[in-house]
Amino acid sequence: MQTFLQKLKVAFTEPAIRNRILFVLGALIVFRMLAAIPIPGVDQTVLEQFFTNNEFLGLLNIFSGGGLANLSIVMLGVGPFITASIIMQLMTVMSPKLKSLYSEEGEAGRAKFTQYSRMLTLPLAVLQGFGFLTLLQSQGVLSGLSTFDFVTNVILIVAGSVLLMWIGELVTEYGVGNGVSIIIFAGIVASLPGQFSQLLFSYDPSQLPLFIGFGLVTIEVIYAVVVMTEAERPVPITYSKQSRGGANYGSSKSYLPMRLNQAGVIPIIFALSIILFPQMILNILTAFDLPWVADANIVVSEFLANQWAYGAVYFTLVVLFTFFYTAVTFDPDAVSKNLQRSGGFIPGIRPGANTAEYLGNLVTRLTLVGAGFLGLVAVLPVGMQIATGITTLAIGGTAVLIVVSVVLDLIRRLDAQVSMREY
Repeated sequence: MQTFLQKLKVAFTEPAIRNRILFVLGALIVFRMLAAIPIPGVDQTVLEQFFTNNEFLGLLNIFSGGGLANLSIVMLGVGPFITASIIMQLMTVMSPKLKSLYSEEGEAGRAKFTQYSRMLTLPLAVLQGFGFLTLLQSQGVLSGLSTFDFVTNVILIVAGSVLLMWIGELVTEYGVGNGVSIIIFAGIVASLPGQFSQLLFSYDPSQLPLFIGFGLVTIEVIYAVVVMTEAERPVPITYSKQSRGGANYGSSKSYLPMRLNQAGVIPIIFALSIILFPQMILNILTAFDLPWVADANIVVSEFLANQWAYGAVYFTLVVLFTFFYTAVTFDPDAVSKNLQRSGGFIPGIRPGANTAEYLGNLVTRLTLVGAGFLGLVAVLPVGMQIATGITTLAIGGTAVLIVVSVVLDLIRRLDAQVSMREY
């Protein structure tokens, strides 16, 4: 505890780190101000009724950072940027050029890869904005809008999404942590007072044991997420003797940390985006009065209402995306080559191809455990929803997982900043 307090003191007394923290807080204040500005033509009474017991919009509200609940100018949130990032990540599997750009060309290649994601965000934001506004207008949430007003609203929310993406990029560059994740985190935290008040107003004394049990499970899940996220397998590395500038340096030992869950919360975000994507597309197609769209909407709605099917698909997507994201971000061949160049090797393992094979097998076993745990935690609230019939538990569980992962990432990055300043 003393070490933590000392590092916290350093973080707020060191000007560079303090400025980064203040920049994050300032960006979040701007974001929450934007989330409080509604678009024109919103009927608040119909909006509240439309959001009641709508799990699709509840999950989507997580990605908007809470901006969708009151149809603010940032109602799309960072959803379009997340979708664009998923598409670009999937394209690395099909395009060797994009894979080389992302994983082999260093910071310059990743910067260009991110730029492509930003460019793809704009058309996706236009499509999603048009689809949402069309859906809301058909449900009477938006009323009395002319064609000019409708187009103006589309431009407003697209601009809000791009602005939010820019704020997230600034937080990543000048603040602490991943800006997009922090925006989602801030939206979830901002919605907690409303959820607690809703639980208090709907409190039933007969359900007290149920709520106590849910609270205990939540504490246990948070503890398990912390332990599994911080767990790592140290791979011993030995560096051979080297001669530089006429001086001989003896061999040294170190280790390569292999995290049990290297993907963090990204697979959860990817999986939810894929699950929500079909309904987004159908919302857009409703404007064209196609006969098959209504039938497709019924099929998708029945799927989302079937907790068993939804939970099975959700679990499978989380596991697959965990393996996929780990494979994209961790390249055993590149790590093996870097070790060989620096004169390092794993004791008992030949350098080169054997080292790459060893690391590949090791990361596969570690990811299998991490992906299974992440999938179980993701679908645990769905199981509780089946057992209790409380629909808000599914949304709350996903939010808890994202919040815990983002907080751990923030603490880790802040600790790295403090350690760097001390050295």
